[in-house]
Amino acid sequence: RRQRTTNNTIVTMRYDLAFFLCCCKSFFGDAPDGEDFYSLLGLERDASPDEIKKAYKRKSLQMHPDKLAQRGKVATEEDQLQFTRMKEAYEVLSDAHKRESYDAIGERGMKWLEEPFSLDPQELAHNFATSSVLDRSKVFGIFVGIAVALFLLPFTICLQVDGVFGPQAKWVGVLFPLWIWNAVILFYHSRVIMMGPIARPDHIPPEEWVDPLPMKKRMFSMFRFGLIVLFEILAALKLDDTISWSWYFVFTPIYVWEATTLYKKLPLARMRIVTVEDLELALGKPFSQFTMAEKELIGKRYSVVPSTASPEFEAAQKLKLRARHDMIKCGFRVVFVLLLLLQLEGNVEWNWWLVFAPFWVMTGLFCYSNYQAFAEVQQMAAEKDPTLFGIKKSDDEGDTPGSSGNYGAMGKDGVATNPELSEEEREELRAQVMASSSRLGSKCCSQGFLLIIVILFVAKIQGAGYSAVWIISPVLFVAGSIFCCIGC
Repeated sequence: RRQRTTNNTIVTMRYDLAFFLCCCKSFFGDAPDGEDFYSLLGLERDASPDEIKKAYKRKSLQMHPDKLAQRGKVATEEDQLQFTRMKEAYEVLSDAHKRESYDAIGERGMKWLEEPFSLDPQELAHNFATSSVLDRSKVFGIFVGIAVALFLLPFTICLQVDGVFGPQAKWVGVLFPLWIWNAVILFYHSRVIMMGPIARPDHIPPEEWVDPLPMKKRMFSMFRFGLIVLFEILAALKLDDTISWSWYFVFTPIYVWEATTLYKKLPLARMRIVTVEDLELALGKPFSQFTMAEKELIGKRYSVVPSTASPEFEAAQKLKLRARHDMIKCGFRVVFVLLLLLQLEGNVEWNWWLVFAPFWVMTGLFCYSNYQAFAEVQQMAAEKDPTLFGIKKSDDEGDTPGSSGNYGAMGKDGVATNPELSEEEREELRAQVMASSSRLGSKCCSQGFLLIIVILFVAKIQGAGYSAVWIISPVLFVAGSIFCCIGC
């Protein structure tokens, strides 16, 4: 019976895990130690949920530090680590979803899924280089297949614009790769909806469990994607003169899509962040005594964080800022669509460079906002340690001759105005500035790359004589470079 259950598990393995296993197995190598989660609990790989629970209880009685103390043994740091490791194994194997992932891609694969940047790139490269020829060939073949699937659509569009397919070619046929992509994505959305509610893991209490993918969110995502598909169909029919509707009507799904974006982002942009202490002062009782109804009402109106110094507060601030940025981008997109419609309908005869003015302005603001974020991090580091990264103080800060500044100096009350930082704190500051600098460079470079493509596109529709394939040439150049590196 167990063998039959194991076979069914392998057959019904999620397709996404099977694809991930095929693509990335060669990057992870063998496990860091010879003991997997099943052996930590003393189980076979086809163990039932009840057997996993019993094994965890049995191991807890043997390994828990309190149980060791009751037997007169002093729990060492190694004992604590072994118990923590065993508990981690139980948390994964007791969750059916996590167990399926672990069985398919192992511990390292799960760690990469949860924290993609936690793995050492050099170690991944070494594992890939030392993997079998078959595994490397599968990775290269999958990359080639993905590249063909991604570039087939823009390439056929460029050929249609250049008239290679002849005057009788229809846009509905040229966009055939797009319809395939839409069908695949719609199938994925349908599959996510038909999954039903995600089962609560055994180790999470019912009152603390929240479905990470509620049905309302799944339906909303599918509805938004359906709007994009509807616009693509209407636009293709309009380009083929199959329908004689106005472009204002053809773009109706885009209006609705932007409205749903505002509906989704507006509450986040207006979100009020409060601390637990603020709520306790307002209601006059500890947070632990709040009723479930009070917590639900507070959760609808506020984002509750432990304190202003907590990581949750920083995450909430970033979420709020990102929502405001998304709303600004939405506003620029709406202005661009209005200008585009006026041009397409012949209400105005502007230069196409002017029609794309919202994009030029948004690009400049995007780069400027990223530079401001970097400058704020750098300023924060300079305030905490002016000597870090060679940042010097201005002359009006009261430097005395023969000194390097007032770093660590005493204020009027004898308190250090800028206490000296430890070496670890300096390293953390340096890492924050370097990370911010890396984000600035990557985002500005990606935006600049997009800017080049848009400039080539606008120049083409403005009347430039080069082939439309040149519009996607920057992407083809980067993709070709990547394939050369992988192939070599």
